[in-house]
Amino acid sequence: MKTMLRKAGFTAVAMAACLMAFSVNLSAKELPGKGKSVQPARATWSSGFFLEALYSRALEDLGYEVEDPKKLANPIFFKSLWQGDVDFWANSWFPIHNAQLPRNFEDKAVKVAGTIVKAGALQGYLVSKKDAEKYNITSLDDFKREEVKKAFDANHDGKADLVACPPGWGCEKAISFHMDAYDLNDDINLIKAGYAASMADAVARYDNGEPVFFYTWTPNWTVNKFKPGKDVVWINVPETITSDAQKGFEDAMVAKDVPGLVTNPCKMGFAANDIAVSANKKFLKANPAIAKVFSLMSVSMSDISAQNSRMYKGEDKQKDIERHVTQWIEKNQEQWDAWIAAGIAAGK
Repeated sequence: MKTMLRKAGFTAVAMAACLMAFSVNLSAKELPGKGKSVQPARATWSSGFFLEALYSRALEDLGYEVEDPKKLANPIFFKSLWQGDVDFWANSWFPIHNAQLPRNFEDKAVKVAGTIVKAGALQGYLVSKKDAEKYNITSLDDFKREEVKKAFDANHDGKADLVACPPGWGCEKAISFHMDAYDLNDDINLIKAGYAASMADAVARYDNGEPVFFYTWTPNWTVNKFKPGKDVVWINVPETITSDAQKGFEDAMVAKDVPGLVTNPCKMGFAANDIAVSANKKFLKANPAIAKVFSLMSVSMSDISAQNSRMYKGEDKQKDIERHVTQWIEKNQEQWDAWIAAGIAAGK
């Protein structure tokens, strides 16, 4: 090696760089993922793309070849995970996704291989603040009043328009449950088209001085665009009625001391969820390095929200998301290196 470098006229600095690269290559051969591939899945909502890319990057740093993610709706993902067609995703929301799990799900797959955000994923219904004050809106029940329905009726069908969730999302099932439980089907029209496009229409209406009414979750770019307490307020459901997916989480369905609550406390209708990484049980057993890293990794809500905001402003291509991942790692390099080192040690 040294002879070759001398013949090529390398400087001492260049020689050191090459020796370092050679050392890295030797280390790569000893990584636990060498010669193994992983098939991730990715959610259909754009706010989850960053997490998939970040967790996939961790596996690449462990030496694995990570395939392009399969973009799957929740029920299809959980079935695919149960069958072993995909290995993991970092887009599980519990308890709201419980209703979409296959029967005997945990016989073959781990429900939670690691928690990304603990009980921090707030969900609920928001209304433009000035209109909540104008019409004294504090609850979904207020949308049964004719003057409220008329004010929020953008398509003139006699119902208030609510930006809801596309079919296949956990929130779509929960919102439909609320419409039935609170007898609101004749009063509220659910907009179930693509969420990003529907919210872009809501932004345009708001900027034009019109009322807005939408479901959202955190972390999400929507609560950066619409500031709770300034632009919008979180409103109550009439009473806390739990679907099968949220039974036992009644206390977590009431928010206290959160910015923008129309009342404090506020009955949200949704439990504050854990965002988690789910993985196939056999896959984890065969890859202890991955199991270790998944058990350790986490991302703050503020970091996810900041990245989502960048996507909303136009940095939404895959190359942008990969750049965001690189920048997040650089910002958290010491922690990242510790996670990867722990994974390598577990894989030996």
